[in-house]
Amino acid sequence: MLISCEYAWLPEGVEKEVTVEVHDGHIVAIGSGNGGERREGLTLPGFANAHSHAFHRALRGRTHKDKGSFWTWRDQMYHVAGKLDPDSYYRLARAVYAEMALAGVTTVGEFHYLHHGPGGTRYDDPNAMGHALIRAAQDAGIRITLIDTLYLTSSVDGAPLEGVQLRFGDGSAEAWAERVQGLTGTIIGAAIHSVRAVPPSQMTPVAEFDGPIHAHVSEQRAENEACQALHHCSPVELLAERGVLQEGFTAVHATHLSQTDINLLSTAYACFCPTTERDLGDGIGPARLLKDAGARLTLGSDSHAVIDFFEESRALELNERLASESRGHFTAAELLEAATAHDSLGWTDAGRIAVGQRADLVTVSLGSPRTAGVDPRGILFAASPADITHVMVDGRPIVRDGEHAFIDVPHELREAICALF
Repeated sequence: MLISCEYAWLPEGVEKEVTVEVHDGHIVAIGSGNGGERREGLTLPGFANAHSHAFHRALRGRTHKDKGSFWTWRDQMYHVAGKLDPDSYYRLARAVYAEMALAGVTTVGEFHYLHHGPGGTRYDDPNAMGHALIRAAQDAGIRITLIDTLYLTSSVDGAPLEGVQLRFGDGSAEAWAERVQGLTGTIIGAAIHSVRAVPPSQMTPVAEFDGPIHAHVSEQRAENEACQALHHCSPVELLAERGVLQEGFTAVHATHLSQTDINLLSTAYACFCPTTERDLGDGIGPARLLKDAGARLTLGSDSHAVIDFFEESRALELNERLASESRGHFTAAELLEAATAHDSLGWTDAGRIAVGQRADLVTVSLGSPRTAGVDPRGILFAASPADITHVMVDGRPIVRDGEHAFIDVPHELREAICALF
């Protein structure tokens, strides 16, 4: 298949009249000129959603009627978690992942901790919920890294799980590790939910996991304060001490960090989720300082307050402007790099329009009310998912003319979400 792009964002920058030859799901040649299937607008590499909780999508627009806090939001999230089973979770996740496809996401990292049935009872397949997520992503047309999450306690001081939280826990790190061995069908990662949810003595199986390793880190100041009070160190320092913080580790949120924390994360990924972090009132993390220290930045839509990687990308820069009262912290190329960091999820051959890479192509109209007259190099500061016309994943067309090729996304979202309330 030959794709002819009006503009394409190549590793060296935006080029005009680019041809991309695709064979067996990969890019086999890049050229210039016309010919083949035409793509008007700017074609980008597919986005990598490095941090997702699929079931949180059901909360969009439902947590803003009254004043509240992170913790009252969490109570509503637990309500949704208590309603799901493998079948309903599959239906919801398939619709959410299809929405991601419409937004140009070609790989999702699903930070998965809703493992078991009510009261913590295991399903006949102990990984029924995880396998439902894998199947949902595949059926929606995108890739998934299932980041299976260890979750054992409800607070830093080791208080036991209770209520809906019992669905998250395996009882011990050893039991978690044994269960995870049964996951198949895609790249499997591992996560420590947070220092609130995993005692230091239970972190070793995650530290020794052969695959991507993630953890929520310093999202809330209260987490830092509790960790300091009990362990006399920050969450980053604790993870480093237990061997979890290693090259390629992803620190999700990384909002409230000391300079020592930033230095420790210099060989890690730092995943920012700006739309969720502002929705929950988490704060603004030190993205530029982390980047300057050597950390690689990634982006996630997390709770899916919105699924919009143009917004997540530009928010890195705009948040820095708010915090510093100055402009010009990230180049457009740096923002796109953060939005396409598939390697943080174990997909090392995705994220660039280049020979040998997976054929993940996202075409953005330059003729909408938002993008008309925009310099293509500034597209991240102008576009929204509504401007995406075509999405190809591994050489397979998933979105055509702004519509999912085989899923009625609004209908499936509405049906799956309304069934939970």
